[in-house]
Amino acid sequence: MAGQHIYRVGEARIARVQDCVLESFSPRQLLHEWREDHRKLLERMPETTTTDGRHLLMSVHSWVVWHSGKTIIVDTGVGNDKTRPFALYFDHLKTPYLDRLHQIGVLLEEVDYVLHTHLHVDHVGWNTTLVGGRWTPTFPNARHVFSAREYAWFTDPANLNERNRTSFQVQADSVTPIVEAGLVDMIEVTGKEIIPGFSFHPTPGHSVDHASIVLESAGARALFPGDLLHHPVEILAPELPTIFDPDPERTLQSRRWALDFAADSGAIVFSSHFPATAAGRIARSGSGNGYEWHFV
Repeated sequence: MAGQHIYRVGEARIARVQDCVLESFSPRQLLHEWREDHRKLLERMPETTTTDGRHLLMSVHSWVVWHSGKTIIVDTGVGNDKTRPFALYFDHLKTPYLDRLHQIGVLLEEVDYVLHTHLHVDHVGWNTTLVGGRWTPTFPNARHVFSAREYAWFTDPANLNERNRTSFQVQADSVTPIVEAGLVDMIEVTGKEIIPGFSFHPTPGHSVDHASIVLESAGARALFPGDLLHHPVEILAPELPTIFDPDPERTLQSRRWALDFAADSGAIVFSSHFPATAAGRIARSGSGNGYEWHFV
């Protein structure tokens, strides 16, 4: 694991594996209620969070967790060779994601669990790889854990519309193949422990049954908040929903839960899309109604 930073949370070890980078979103393109007076927030952000001071830098990555003798992956990025005509920045990617896994000692057949915060395009893509013209499970011995309600919603034709058409494509090539292979444990998201140390907490809004995943180990905590947050500027302005949130009000309620949980518990936050290290801590600021972000 030379050259790769390893975080320790209790007895767990955690490392980031990047899939791809997004550099083209302006604040207004990501945050549709962005105003010019919000620009001062970017001045409080490290230079590593923007590309030119005007565009937000975001990452798509997985977190690998070694815990209790198991190898666990949280979310699996976009994947290669996927047809994404409605999200062209993810269309037919060719990234060295699998090489990066190997470089930190992860053998595909030795992954025990793949945990999903939700079933969007940039969180499930590497569940499958194209082999002989067929989408084949990338982690053939892993149990893939995600919300039963989320999968049911994204495979019900009654819910298909222009906004979520990519999400329906994703199920066909990245989720249904692992379901048909018998590699899936669909769960009810209640906050209960699902596998040793890991619990799935209901944080809907960004998707119908989005979950934030909490790891507890030896008195320490980690939070994987999925897409409640896309960029650290949202921690300074948590009232700003993103263009990707179909239910902004519920998303902001869920985001507040995650921010409060992280600030009160001291959990390290392992974000899905932050740039730089993508990991950090959240602290309260001012009167207690605001928050600050500190990369670690």
